Amino acid sequence: MNQRRLFIASCLSLVVTAMIFALRGNVEDLVIADNISGFVASEARSQYGWISTMAFFGFAASILVASPMLDALGMRNLLYLAFGLHIVGVIGFVTAPSYTVMTYSMLLAGFGNGLVEAVINPLIATMYPNEKTHKLNVLHAWWPGGLIIGGLLGYFMSQAGVGWKMQLGIILIPTLAYGFLIFGQKFPLTERMAAGISTEEMFKTVANPAFLLLMFCMMITASIELAPGQMVASVLGNLAKMSGILILVYGSALMFVLRYFAGPIAHKISPIGMMVASVAIASIGLFLLSNVQSAPGAYVAATVFYVGVCFMWPTMLGITSERFPQGGAFTMGLMGFVGQFALGLVIFYMGKVRDTVGGDGPSFRYVAMMAIVPFIIFLLWWLKDRAAGGYKAVQLNQSGD
Repeated sequence: MNQRRLFIASCLSLVVTAMIFALRGNVEDLVIADNISGFVASEARSQYGWISTMAFFGFAASILVASPMLDALGMRNLLYLAFGLHIVGVIGFVTAPSYTVMTYSMLLAGFGNGLVEAVINPLIATMYPNEKTHKLNVLHAWWPGGLIIGGLLGYFMSQAGVGWKMQLGIILIPTLAYGFLIFGQKFPLTERMAAGISTEEMFKTVANPAFLLLMFCMMITASIELAPGQMVASVLGNLAKMSGILILVYGSALMFVLRYFAGPIAHKISPIGMMVASVAIASIGLFLLSNVQSAPGAYVAATVFYVGVCFMWPTMLGITSERFPQGGAFTMGLMGFVGQFALGLVIFYMGKVRDTVGGDGPSFRYVAMMAIVPFIIFLLWWLKDRAAGGYKAVQLNQSGD
């Protein structure tokens, strides 16, 4: 097993999912203006929001199906399939003759995104069992890394007058790169299989009330982190009369750097403590973003928001892997599933708010209010851990104990 090669391939596959996310948001206005068959002018924003929602539903569906069968199907085979779906989905979207074909093409790309998430998280947790939260944050630094790449490419190509089809087509380059890296490679057994945890025990872990509570929080934190990011380019373009994609790039750069420092921070205040701070800061940032009127104000608000959301997704996965390792790839996959499913609904609702209310700020304030619930839950959880002697990761050994 070439551990370094697999880690790089995992990072690149995440770059692909991030570029799809960033460039899909960047070309929204161009696609709508292209008068593609099936788009209705009065509903175009919510229709395009539905295209994004289909991507997230595809993500959620594939990760739900693939995660419990990861050990049987094999991590390598599922990454092969993700590679194929990314190729077909991107090509199908840019050559689509109608809104309907666009929607189903993005659904296929979403399936590919979900398979990537289903594989790379347990893969990294397996390869680095003693530093899961840190390595998962480093891996997921390449989500904002992909947003930076996609955002800058989108900005400069838009400035140069490059069409939306070419902008999305550029995604095929990193897709081919990660495909090259994974072909012919040997993948390890998952942590659960190596420890001898039965499939029955894996499914029992899902019924743990603490895990169910964590899943509920994931639905909200994923929406807080990612739903505004899908619309930030368009929303800030309207509110602050600026190139909103530059805000996405700036915020992504902050996240890329900060995620490399997740290990020391988690050690200092615990992963649960990180989530308490994250949801509070992110909510404040969203309220600030919803009221910006100038470019400098947008950058200040974005700084607060992106510092808040920086550690959310990978830290939630780290908590899952450290506190519920018996669930293996299934529990990590479920976290991705509920996060993406909720995210798809929230993005669609935000699109409807923008169509019906006629303003962009209210859509961000709606998401900001959602942070109150996970803040209370994580604060109580942190206090409970502290009273019990601090945050403790569950360790598995070869007997499955």
